[in-house]
Amino acid sequence: MSETHQIAGAPRGEPLAAGRVGARVRVPLSGPPSSRWSRALGGQLANELTGHSAVGHLRLSELVQGSDLVLDGVEECEATALGECLQRAVAATNAALDPEPSRSANMPQTAADTIAMQVGPAQR
Repeated sequence: MSETHQIAGAPRGEPLAAGRVGARVRVPLSGPPSSRWSRALGGQLANELTGHSAVGHLRLSELVQGSDLVLDGVEECEATALGECLQRAVAATNAALDPEPSRSANMPQTAADTIAMQVGPAQR
């Protein structure tokens, strides 16, 4: 059985304790995910964030809390890009955990067979 989740509403911001950088942002999900989905999302989000500036204060250790995604240390200068990364990470997580992913081919099977025959030994 496939497990998918979607962002289900507008994010909510919360100030952090004095001395911390950024804000805590809670993003509601369509439901509480399994630990497998949560771990996969953490990996996908880490991949999406690679190379972005101003994510040094971002904490993802407790990313999924119930049916919320919780991001601590979100800075204003990176908020828009972070939102886009989060949306892509949720979509990639859903796709990665789909037990029967759609298999679109880049060519018909007959074309692949023709190429394979040209690679194999000559039939004389």
